[in-house]
Amino acid sequence: MSQISETSPKHCAKKGGININNRRKKLFFTFSTFFSGLLLIIFLIWLTLHPAKPEFSLTEADIYTLNLSSSATHLLNSSIQLTLFSKNPNKKVGIYYDKLLVYAAYRGQQITSEASLPPFYQSHEEINLLTAFLQGNELPVAQSFGYQIVRDRAAGKVIIGMKMDGKLRWKIGTFVSGAYRFNVNCVAIVAFDPNMTTDPLASIQGTGCSTDI
Repeated sequence: MSQISETSPKHCAKKGGININNRRKKLFFTFSTFFSGLLLIIFLIWLTLHPAKPEFSLTEADIYTLNLSSSATHLLNSSIQLTLFSKNPNKKVGIYYDKLLVYAAYRGQQITSEASLPPFYQSHEEINLLTAFLQGNELPVAQSFGYQIVRDRAAGKVIIGMKMDGKLRWKIGTFVSGAYRFNVNCVAIVAFDPNMTTDPLASIQGTGCSTDI
């Protein structure tokens, strides 16, 4: 005599639900494993290549204008031409520069408006020439600015800072990283000739810069 077993519709529904849940769990586990492995590979490549920071150097700075339009209101007019070199020291990593803002400073005060440089891609160990013409039109400065600049010019030298703020992305093979902020600081000792009457009023040639990411 054969044994007949009866299964209620409710029991079948529970069993089917368990199978669906198991398939979802397996699918989720498969995708999780795949993406975790992919991220691990990218991370290992990153650790292996370990991209170095880009290098900048200020090769020339020509000061055409640097004076107060009014000593009473402490408003500054300025015009400075900068020439820089940018170097990618990495052998296997490219750099996308998405944003570059440059301005000049004197004794902690911004003395020009920000100038935007066009974005560009820098290949492995490539060196690029960058130029920027910075201007300031009646920029407010501290009351002590006039005294300080006159004293420094009389001494024959003025310390000018070049600041750059930007965003970059690393390119490793076909992989492109997210955006990273970076800052460049250059300090230049500019020689001033009190008897100089033609443009430029002062210039420097060659100074290193520091880069922070």
